[in-house]
Amino acid sequence: MDRRAGDGQAFLAKVEAVVSPVLEAHALRLVDLQWRREGRRWVLRFFVDKPGGAGIVDCQRLSHEAGDVLDVSGLIPESYDLEVSSPGLDRELRTDREFTWALGKDVRCWVREPVDGRLEFAGRLVAAGPERLAIAGPDGETAEVPRAQLTKARLDPPFRRK
Repeated sequence: MDRRAGDGQAFLAKVEAVVSPVLEAHALRLVDLQWRREGRRWVLRFFVDKPGGAGIVDCQRLSHEAGDVLDVSGLIPESYDLEVSSPGLDRELRTDREFTWALGKDVRCWVREPVDGRLEFAGRLVAAGPERLAIAGPDGETAEVPRAQLTKARLDPPFRRK
């Protein structure tokens, strides 16, 4: 069963609805959910987090329990691989959900055309809307970055800073 962009989001919403009780039971927050064909197999990927970070045990537990819930639901008739992981320290941010999750975290982003004379912004993500990001820089000023201009945005862990 091929779930492309048209019905792909609806399918992912159904998967999320089926698995959300398991996420809630373990105080996990869904950061991203992907359904992709890789070679001959389909892969369903959950990226989860929780205060203090999601560890290996959290990911293993969710993998087993979510797999059981999805099997019982009959939502995915074809065979697939289920992967669960934490978002990663320098995760790329693409979706509204990911930007909302990253509020209060340090980010770095790049734009295709200069905004206020700059192509790169780094600092604490203080607001994220569909049109703009607000990034508080180390100088205390907040830059408004148009989402339409973004070429890349990612978490900016301390060890990667210049």
